[in-house]
Amino acid sequence: MDERIKEIATSYAETCYEEELELLRTLAQIPAPSGHEEKRAEFIRDWLLSQGAPIGSVRIDDAKNVILSLPGGSRDKADDGCAVFAAHTDVVFPDTDPLPLAESADRLLAPGVGDDTANLVGLLLAARYLMLNRVPLDRRVLVVANSCEEGLGNLAGTRELFRHYDGRVREFTSFDLYLGMHVVSAVGSHRWKVTCHTQGGHSWENFGRDNAIEALCSFIEGLYAMELPREAKTTINVGRFIGGTTVNSIAEEASVLVEYRSASEECLEQMYGKFVVLVEEHLKESTRIDAKLIGRRPASGEVIPEGQWDLIARTDDILRELGGTEPIHQESSTDANIPFSLGIPAHTVGTVEGDLLHTREEWIEKKSLKRGLAVILALMLQHARW
Repeated sequence: MDERIKEIATSYAETCYEEELELLRTLAQIPAPSGHEEKRAEFIRDWLLSQGAPIGSVRIDDAKNVILSLPGGSRDKADDGCAVFAAHTDVVFPDTDPLPLAESADRLLAPGVGDDTANLVGLLLAARYLMLNRVPLDRRVLVVANSCEEGLGNLAGTRELFRHYDGRVREFTSFDLYLGMHVVSAVGSHRWKVTCHTQGGHSWENFGRDNAIEALCSFIEGLYAMELPREAKTTINVGRFIGGTTVNSIAEEASVLVEYRSASEECLEQMYGKFVVLVEEHLKESTRIDAKLIGRRPASGEVIPEGQWDLIARTDDILRELGGTEPIHQESSTDANIPFSLGIPAHTVGTVEGDLLHTREEWIEKKSLKRGLAVILALMLQHARW
């Protein structure tokens, strides 16, 4: 990799370490359930302005994305397009009170601290370097703290970004998860809420009537017995079951949340057809089953876009040199699903060491923040026009 970029990135990351830790401690405690990221969004906007972002260069859009726009100097033309660097603000937990934070000599622990708050903090500090040093860029760079990556957020933040910048994004990098993880293709998914309604009744007096819980259990059994497409890895999961009232009542309503995933759009469409047929097979005269599609994430497109492998190779080099890790190429479901499906060079890069994501005991290794920030800044400096 470029030696000048390597020197700048490592030196800046070393200098910022204590400040990065303190910013992470603060941001990690701000609650941000998917769809309710406004507190983090306001904090990030105000922080960017306090760090020297020009008035008018940073905004919060209708999807609660915070967008910092850095112009590309004399070459900043509409047809040059822009490069996006993003990290998501939301966490999987519904807390609206401050999130708990714990710290040891080596680790920070908090819900969502590695997925994705630590990556987000690295992105913010890397963006500050570009701002304060007025780094000339070969094209416009958008630094985005986006909403709704997790769960049923359905990638709403990234969808809105690409709706607003339709046709202008040339390259997309999201920072998410842990060092060594390099997501180079998208796993798509369909998410459903399946609800069963029956007459219900008393467990003794009305014994024999259809039970909504039993009916959904039969549906779930059929779901897991379904023959899955073989063209690409495809998975199914029932993630939540709600139903019934009391132990002596025949349940008149029950619901489940279901998803199936695949890196192939063809397999997802096959599953869609199989799923609808399964719902129809479980309809009875006295039982109604409603299936509502509540989330749909696209898989990668069929054609690998021009520039994709160059983007991956450059990133792998930086991860080895500055991250101190051998990158592992993965397929996963991240904000990069949207540009992947549109044929735009994209990927997702992990930049911190940690574990136990999506649990309240998630942790990150504090010293890994230095390597992570160096990786992020080096990737952004690939667009420096020196």
